Amino acid sequence: MTGWLDLSVPVVTGMPVYPGDPEVTVCPALRAPADGVNVLALHLGSQSGTHVDAPYHVDDAWPRLDELPLDRFAGPAVVADVRGLPPRSAITPALLAPALDALAAAPGAMLLLVTGWSAHWGTEAYLAHPWLTPQAARDVVEAGVRTVAVDALSVDPTPEPGDPHAGAGLPAHRVLCGAGGVIAENLTGLERLVGAEAVEVFLFPLLLPGADGAPVRAVARVG
Repeated sequence: MTGWLDLSVPVVTGMPVYPGDPEVTVCPALRAPADGVNVLALHLGSQSGTHVDAPYHVDDAWPRLDELPLDRFAGPAVVADVRGLPPRSAITPALLAPALDALAAAPGAMLLLVTGWSAHWGTEAYLAHPWLTPQAARDVVEAGVRTVAVDALSVDPTPEPGDPHAGAGLPAHRVLCGAGGVIAENLTGLERLVGAEAVEVFLFPLLLPGADGAPVRAVARVG
């Protein structure tokens, strides 16, 4: 397989958001027949859809989105295939061992966590995604990785409905972001990259000064 692949979810009214985040609304603001141009009005949060987290997302003292080097958002990628896990399972260091070995031979690469959970996008099951253990996150950082992308809502557990304390503290976020890293979430179709060679990924966010994160058009170039 060669060519370009879109790894982004569409931004539409009523799309899934992390519990408590702003709901998304997309509607016409101007119409060509009446106003001479078509313009959309957008209402959304910085963490809507396929997006990146800056370290500032979890700590006021850490770098904001516009303070990060651009190479955090593009480059070669190593794919970790962790599909087949039950709901709310931990992604452990043992599950990442093959990818960590590959990263040793690919300094500067980003890590793509392929959980297969994007198949549940738009359903209640999407909240029950696998999550990265703090030790696995530390192993990723020690391997030199500064960008981690996942086809799920978060790298930490998402609270179950009615349980606002589940996943409190966002430990994997704090490990990755504490190293100056970037986290990309809500990617889709990552399973198409399993087994592919020479994968490059591009995650450039909107330029929002002082932001905690921003939506991205995530794409991969293969071969």
